[in-house]
Amino acid sequence: MTVQLQRNDLWSLEEYSVQRSAFRREVIAYKKSRLVCLNDHARLMFEDKKTIRYQIQEMLRIEKIFEASGIQDELDAYNPLIPDGNNWKATFMLAYDDESQRRLALQQLWGIEHQIWVQIDGHNKVYAIADEDIERSNEEKTSSVHFLRFELTQAMIDDCVEGGKIFAGCDHPELAVSALTLAESTAQSLRQDLIRYHG
Repeated sequence: MTVQLQRNDLWSLEEYSVQRSAFRREVIAYKKSRLVCLNDHARLMFEDKKTIRYQIQEMLRIEKIFEASGIQDELDAYNPLIPDGNNWKATFMLAYDDESQRRLALQQLWGIEHQIWVQIDGHNKVYAIADEDIERSNEEKTSSVHFLRFELTQAMIDDCVEGGKIFAGCDHPELAVSALTLAESTAQSLRQDLIRYHG
């Protein structure tokens, strides 16, 4: 199975204008099963081929990119966010309505991207490998968006595919979340990321 998206997986700008409304509704509904809320301000969106395809189509539309080289640039930027059967990949987002609260929180939560974890029942926590493309934090504060990879062992994959529970959490003292059990709909969606390669 090909992990990455290719140009022929994408609609042209003209075709996407026709398909966008239905595809957008489909993806919004689909994303609900892949969203994990750690608290009111911190969320993990587990990405896959469908969610990344939507992001690329939207970027091409917004930027009006139709040339082959520009399309390939977007594919090259977003394809690394698709899981490859040995991991899960997620966008981690911190959201605050109040700007002053947001500014303070991003200072207090410095380093949080390295303290997010997932866990398969019976196995050790798997801490995120964060922002492999570019560093998004600086010495004073974290970023409101991070891209995370959770690399799994074969034993973890096997137990997960067999139906093992999945937990998520955060060890940062300012946003401590211990062993949040993922909803079964979310767990099953994440199992499919592994089953399509190991099932």
